[in-house]
Amino acid sequence: MPLTKLQFRPGINRETTSYSNEGGWFDCDKVRFRSGFPEKMGGWLQKSGRSFLGSCRSLHPWVALDGTAYIGVGTHLKYYIEEGGAYNDITPIRSTTAAGDVTFSATDGSSTITVTDSNHGSVIGDFVIFSGAASLGGVITADVLNQEYQINDILNANTYTFTARTAGTTIEEITVDGQIDLTPVFANASDSGDGGGSTVGAYQINIGLDTSVAGNGWGAGTWGRGTWGSSTSLITVTDVLRIWSHDNFGEDLIINVRDGGIYYWDKSTSSAPFVRAIELKDVSGNTDTLTPTIAKQVIVSDVDRHVIAFGCDPIDAIGTQDPLLVRFSSQEDALTWTPTAENTAGDLRIGSGSQIICAVETRQQILIWTDISLHAMQFLGPPFTFGIQVISENTTIMGPLATIAVDDVVYWMGDEDFYVYDGRVKQLPSTVKEYVFKNFNLAQREKTVAALNSSFDEVWWFYPSASSSTVDRYVVYNYQSNIWYYGTLPRTAWIDRGINTLPIAAGTDGYLYFQETGLNDGSTTPPSPIEAYIESSQVDIDDGDSFSFIRRIIPDVTFNGSSASSPTVDMILKARNFPGGSYLITDTAAVTRTATVPVELFTNQVNVRLRGRSVALRVESDDIDVQWRLGTPRVDLQRDGRR
Repeated sequence: MPLTKLQFRPGINRETTSYSNEGGWFDCDKVRFRSGFPEKMGGWLQKSGRSFLGSCRSLHPWVALDGTAYIGVGTHLKYYIEEGGAYNDITPIRSTTAAGDVTFSATDGSSTITVTDSNHGSVIGDFVIFSGAASLGGVITADVLNQEYQINDILNANTYTFTARTAGTTIEEITVDGQIDLTPVFANASDSGDGGGSTVGAYQINIGLDTSVAGNGWGAGTWGRGTWGSSTSLITVTDVLRIWSHDNFGEDLIINVRDGGIYYWDKSTSSAPFVRAIELKDVSGNTDTLTPTIAKQVIVSDVDRHVIAFGCDPIDAIGTQDPLLVRFSSQEDALTWTPTAENTAGDLRIGSGSQIICAVETRQQILIWTDISLHAMQFLGPPFTFGIQVISENTTIMGPLATIAVDDVVYWMGDEDFYVYDGRVKQLPSTVKEYVFKNFNLAQREKTVAALNSSFDEVWWFYPSASSSTVDRYVVYNYQSNIWYYGTLPRTAWIDRGINTLPIAAGTDGYLYFQETGLNDGSTTPPSPIEAYIESSQVDIDDGDSFSFIRRIIPDVTFNGSSASSPTVDMILKARNFPGGSYLITDTAAVTRTATVPVELFTNQVNVRLRGRSVALRVESDDIDVQWRLGTPRVDLQRDGRR
């Protein structure tokens, strides 16, 4: 018989069985399609050797007037501004004590310091900065005490503990792989003082959850909140997954903790060390007493330059959140929120749903999702400023980060479907829908993050699989080719190329990564190989009625872009007799059922001995510095008997 082409449709199809998807691809990891042919995805490299604390779920890039490039990095523990590989902590301060309100005590031979501060309001994991303290009399000197510390344990409403460390390094300088790498200092018998009467404690805003918690009772909320065995209400800031929203107002930055405060960072304070963000209501020169103090999200509208707060507190009840209220500042003024005849400040209220989930800005409008509906907010100009209209009352969204705008087209992941809005809401047909949603940890749905990789016309969703509490998988929709594929990659936030020449993503290890660069996994030193593969569905041999014998394969693989001296992939042919049969079951005849052959740059053909009714093709690589792209391989087969 003549050589038979092994040619498959682009994209992955998991909506049918492998046998019924003849002529298509069935499984893959870290593989994309270019012009219809599969190729290994690009690698990634750490943006710098420095890491940040906490799980990052929000990134925002912008450029100041002096040309300095910044990235806002919001984690469940901190908020940083990244500049040149360094992480500058601008996490807001929630309260500062009077001098002498804080006292210390130490135990001989222990590195644990006990702090007494009446009604400190902290939870385990919070950060506090001490200043003005005096030595305890021994090795716990003033320099040891006057640092930033993370709280280890909450003893009661008035006392907590931390671990003393050597002086001279900031938290950011001793952060390694997303963890604080401290050198403890152990007190001696001379450490009997209390730190003097001038100690001041500056408490940063409470940390947020890194894992979603639903309901009340055991396990709900942050550890250390409430008394032993008590239930926990989910109305406090620390009881929701910590997600930041942020946008630049000119060269300054406005940031918001979801269901928490709204803060402002002034670029003019950016000389090291960076000054921390402060509440918007407390910004110098702000005389508006009706500035919102709580919101679910903030956006600065690009064209008309209003600051918009979603799910915020109303004018007549400052401090009490209305989850469906939208307020906006006066045009070109982030500090004026009280509506008058002379300004464009105002508010609107969404008419359906129980709360605003998120909002995304497109070129023409701002889309607002509630838990059951989608609305469009458009700039109208005076006297109404903005107007809102309902687009759909029958749509869902997986979480606050699950949507992405591509020009005026918006894609998002819903509860059991993918959606697109291009003037009207439509379900997005997917060939991997069941595969994704049947292996999804819905308890951690808020961690789902949408991303744009415009260089390859791709929309990504990173999500936690059913067996994971952290993001570990991705699914990709190529909107130009209208195909889907998926794989495994732990990324919690993403920004597309633009200000930076490459996409930047946040890993689960505390590092930012340049994506689509190099050929390897740059999370290790030295870099590790990327394990990439793609496997086809079954292809019938002679309509599946007869056994056939495959004796050779003519590979068609290019290694353009590889830097390895001898790049290689494994090409695997797997035969079986029945749709439910195993690839590895052998007949009594001495003919293999699976053939694995290494294919190099100059491999012309490979002899194999393979018998079966159908065959699947798998191409995989796990070597360093290898890039490959599959063409149309051919096999030499002939009709044969069972033995």
